[in-house]
Amino acid sequence: MSTLSERDRLVELRRDLHRRPEPAWCEFYTTARIVEEIERIGVDDLYVGPDAIDADSRSAVPDDAELERWHAQAEAALAEREGSDPSILDQLRGGTTGAVAVLERGEGPTIGLRVDIDALPREEADGADHHPAAEGFRSIHDAMHACGHDAHATIGLGVLERIADSDFSGTFKLFFQPAEEVIGGGKAMANSGHLDDVDYLLAMHIGLDHPTGEIVAGIDDFLAVSHLTAEFRGESAHAGANPERGRNANQALAAAVQNLYAIPRHADGGTRVNAGRIEGGSASNIIAERATIEGEVRGETSELRDYVIAEAERVIENAAGMYDCESELHVGPSAPSAESDQALVDAVAAVAPGVAGVEQVVERAPLGGSEDATYLMREVQENGGLAAYVGVGTDHPGGHHTATFDVDEESLQIGVDVLADAVERIAET
Repeated sequence: MSTLSERDRLVELRRDLHRRPEPAWCEFYTTARIVEEIERIGVDDLYVGPDAIDADSRSAVPDDAELERWHAQAEAALAEREGSDPSILDQLRGGTTGAVAVLERGEGPTIGLRVDIDALPREEADGADHHPAAEGFRSIHDAMHACGHDAHATIGLGVLERIADSDFSGTFKLFFQPAEEVIGGGKAMANSGHLDDVDYLLAMHIGLDHPTGEIVAGIDDFLAVSHLTAEFRGESAHAGANPERGRNANQALAAAVQNLYAIPRHADGGTRVNAGRIEGGSASNIIAERATIEGEVRGETSELRDYVIAEAERVIENAAGMYDCESELHVGPSAPSAESDQALVDAVAAVAPGVAGVEQVVERAPLGGSEDATYLMREVQENGGLAAYVGVGTDHPGGHHTATFDVDEESLQIGVDVLADAVERIAET
């Protein structure tokens, strides 16, 4: 395949995925298109849906109605696509999405690459200055690839094809992970058993405020994260006639929000807390009997994250007690911290300067956020292997998760070249 035709194929696939984004555990069309491309390339083993993940380890799975809505959209889209097989969707029903492709090429190490495939539940910008809208591949759904996972899936498939056509010796596994945006899929893929024999694992992300032509050989400083939901229960009363008879859940919520942000910092490293969504009460003249906080906590390490969870539980319980209310704290989807191993950082840094389009190589840079690829990284590391997270720079007009986010499509080829070369180098060491 010529470089130009490879680039065109990458761009075409990325635009198709961008036009039909799907949120966590609803990646039905996305998984089907990935499987279609894998079968075109040819692999030794292919695991799809429930065979690719541990379904019992999933978090933040939508309700049946939402899953069915997205499943029906995918069925309609595949029925219109010439050469597609809608029957693949039968394996994915109920929100068991994702895939694992395996190439076996003789003696050598087992090397994995993890890419994520889900989109965000937000509307995409529409206007002549927004490239996807101007070129006709803006999202047609009530979701958007506002973090570049369409590019990640595309780059992963490009690497798979490159390794399939190379002299690579060993086993190559490509993990297409669902539900990263809700921290819901990393644990399910880590517990699938497919990582048990992986000696080396690379994960990747595009952008992260690094420009096109810049490669970060090792992303570090992943913040461990947990989602929290706090529920307050009081007693309603007439706000004018009998306010003293009520037990105001909104007052408990307000006290909790203020004091969550007052949780003391920690000498061992940075911590974060955010009350992202609050809701309570039913009318202006009724003492609120129920209120809810949806939030998150983060820490530089998993231990620091757990410290903030414990402090949040104390704050919530005591805020409820101040206003004679009851409270309950639910800890939701979580992801640990992780660090990139130096040997793999060195391998990426060694090959990147020889790739066309690479202008600068940064050895390490902080993520400053959270990512559930850390589940897969730690699974490999705890089994005695090595793992690293690679940054592929791209010029993006809007920040990650914004309506105007887009990627420079020149970075697709760069990502394929760097990661494929890194896999081959690691196999030779």
